[in-house]
Amino acid sequence: MANKNLKVTLVRSPIGTPENHRLSVRGLGLRKMHQSVVVADTPENRGMINRAYYMLKVEEVAE
Repeated sequence: MANKNLKVTLVRSPIGTPENHRLSVRGLGLRKMHQSVVVADTPENRGMINRAYYMLKVEEVAE
C-alpha cells in the first residue's frame, strides 16, 4: 500500500479564530494565505485538519 499525502491550502485567515485552531494551522506548516503544503495522511494531521476545516482546502495527492 502506497503512502498517501494530502495537499492542504489555507483559504481563510486564522485571525479572530480560537487559539487552538490557529495552532493547528501552524502545526500543519501553513503561515500565509493561499499557501499550500503537502502532508502525510496520518491520524495526527487529520485531527489538525478536522479542527480547522473551515479555513482549509484539502486535496489528495497521488505519489
